[in-house]
Amino acid sequence: MKGNIYLGFVFLALLFIGGCKSTKVLSSGTVDPSLTAKKIIQQHYKNLTDYNTLTGKLKIEYTSADADQSVSVSLRMKKDEAIWLSAPFGMFKALITPDRVSFYNRLDNEYFDGDFAYLTEMLGTEMNFEKVQNLLLGNAILDLRNHKYETNVVNNTYKLTPKKQEDLYSIFLFVDSKYFKISRQELRQHAEARSLDMDYTYQQVSNKIIPNMVNVQIDNKGEKTTINLEYRNIELGKTLNFPYKIPSGFKNIDAR
Repeated sequence: MKGNIYLGFVFLALLFIGGCKSTKVLSSGTVDPSLTAKKIIQQHYKNLTDYNTLTGKLKIEYTSADADQSVSVSLRMKKDEAIWLSAPFGMFKALITPDRVSFYNRLDNEYFDGDFAYLTEMLGTEMNFEKVQNLLLGNAILDLRNHKYETNVVNNTYKLTPKKQEDLYSIFLFVDSKYFKISRQELRQHAEARSLDMDYTYQQVSNKIIPNMVNVQIDNKGEKTTINLEYRNIELGKTLNFPYKIPSGFKNIDAR
């Protein structure tokens, strides 16, 4: 697999899912059509996943017009501090912190070490560490408390649509009717002909509701990519370290 493809799908996978040891997938509840958007949002934030550390394996299946790949990687997270990713034999390693995005790729002897502009360019939307964490845990990418929403029931979920969409993109959120977690997020950039859809299922581990599986559909000007993710052997609350050092002699990637 070429290095640039490898980097792309591993990073995209990292940004859209968090999860835990395989257990029974949770079923949805029964919708209450009388619930207001304000109440739904309050319940969503009341049920946010609280954790200190997370570690485990992530199985990634990636399909595009140019590649069809599957790989398992190691993941470590510390709340508000670090996200660490490592492929087998150290062929790829990444470390994301609140002010830094860094990774290296032994396939091409390349590395990147900079700010979130790289991820913003790759994903087509403004990214920061908080947004990455939200996506990893099945939380809304935006702060829902800063907007007003219209709500209606769609497929046994609560659909939230901003009364005033952003200038550069439109977003639509679907909230699970039992645990009030995000079941689907849709992002549309009409001017750039880009779209991003994320579908989540959930499970309960150590009395916490966290994602189990995620399906990611990306359309970038007609080029379609699908990413399916599954977390395995995940543990919460372990003491972790985040070993990371860019090998000497690697070429710096100009990502801007």
